[in-house]
Amino acid sequence: MLAKRLKIPVYMTEATHDEYRKYARDSYGNRITLERLELFHPGHVFNIGDVSVTPFTIPHDAVDPVGFTFRCEGMKVGVCTDLGYMPASVRHHIRGCQVLMIESNHDLEMLRGGPYPWAVKQRVMSRVGHLSNDALADFLTTDYDGGAEYVILAHLSEQNNHPEIARMTAERALGEQRNFVRNQVMLAAQHEPLAAIRL
Repeated sequence: MLAKRLKIPVYMTEATHDEYRKYARDSYGNRITLERLELFHPGHVFNIGDVSVTPFTIPHDAVDPVGFTFRCEGMKVGVCTDLGYMPASVRHHIRGCQVLMIESNHDLEMLRGGPYPWAVKQRVMSRVGHLSNDALADFLTTDYDGGAEYVILAHLSEQNNHPEIARMTAERALGEQRNFVRNQVMLAAQHEPLAAIRL
């Protein structure tokens, strides 16, 4: 409805669109047609205005899920959530970002002791689930290039995480890589916009 009202395109992969068409219905049960659909393919760069967009495959139990990097005027921003783990291809794509928004979904102990049914807990912890605070910390410690000005922790579970646990785990992992101009840790909340970042 928002895309229709504002007359803006909706971007998705072809496989995602095929799945979307099976289920998307209005309140009367009629299929919803996207008036301005733009299909893209993981691994193939496309442009939106002067922004170069690189979609890349991520490990998650969805139809053709992707993360993104955006390049404009010499800056690179990475957005990567819904990760079961950090494969080499994802690590490759997010190198060299000035801003990196990355998943820090759950604290393992909170998830294990939390209210979710065991089957859901297993899904979240699987290689096609979500990245835990500890898994992100492992990446930040062992394979992160350390070059971002801002590291934004995103997709924090409201049931199975706490913002300060996620922050402290990431800051401890970054260690001496953090200073006034590099690796400032920010938290993206689910119900309010993040403060503007100026590079």
